[in-house]
Amino acid sequence: MSAANVSAQSYPIRPVRIMTGSVAAMPDVIARHLSQRLSERWGQGVVVENRPQVTITSGVAAKATPDGYTLLLADRTSHVVAPNLHKDLLYDPIRDFAPITLVARAPLLLVAHPSVSAANLRELIAYAKQRPGSIDYASAGPGTAVHITTERFKQVAGIDLMNVQYKGGGAAMAAILSGEAKVGFALVPVALPHVKVGKVKTYAITSAKRFTGAPDVPTMAEAGLPGFDSEELWVGMFAPVRTPRSLVAKLNADIVDILKAPATRDALRALGAEPATSTPEEFAAFIAAETATLKKVIQLAGIRVE
Repeated sequence: MSAANVSAQSYPIRPVRIMTGSVAAMPDVIARHLSQRLSERWGQGVVVENRPQVTITSGVAAKATPDGYTLLLADRTSHVVAPNLHKDLLYDPIRDFAPITLVARAPLLLVAHPSVSAANLRELIAYAKQRPGSIDYASAGPGTAVHITTERFKQVAGIDLMNVQYKGGGAAMAAILSGEAKVGFALVPVALPHVKVGKVKTYAITSAKRFTGAPDVPTMAEAGLPGFDSEELWVGMFAPVRTPRSLVAKLNADIVDILKAPATRDALRALGAEPATSTPEEFAAFIAAETATLKKVIQLAGIRVE
């Protein structure tokens, strides 16, 4: 333990890498902001290493030396969704990682084409109940956040919507704009510009409390669906398992401090996200709870990825 403490006090003495998924995806943009701030704080280089799929990235990071010089910035896809959909992952999200901190949360907006007559969420649910199975919703593909969120919405609201899959969130949003699909969930930066000019209407946001980037949009609970709680994309920082606790504690303290800075808050808000910090223990408990919740949603919806 004393050796671990010494290493934490002197850490880092060489460059640190943050592994993440595809370039320009939300975790990548966040990783690059954190890398710059951590480099300034530590006086050492902090580089971002991208891989095309976050599950592949996680598999590589899981096998890295647990010395604090390889970190993983991942979202819920790799640590909650993928384990519920794939049996052949190259890593175990619980056994192979030491959670450091939750970094950011990004809620989704529930939107609809203007031809949908419902004026609010309660009316939308009633509208859907009167038309079981006849209203198309746009999803960004099987197992994506939009797909899982909509299936959870269907289960909690007791409605039946038809899933129409598109190649990505942008294509799904375009389908709603054209009226090809009637409803769907979308990230705030994708949907809000269209809401502001009246091209789509919005009913609620999936965060537990109102989002600062769209303060006039009620939460799902405020709009009339309290059992929905919250459904958000999240991003968190991990280290390989067996990383010394003292290093995990230092990483947590330094990253949390950066996340409290106004510059970080503004950078995340531009992505449709907000800072979300935690202790390592809180983050581990959060992942366990998320895994259990989404497992039920995925099983009940019969979601499969081929």
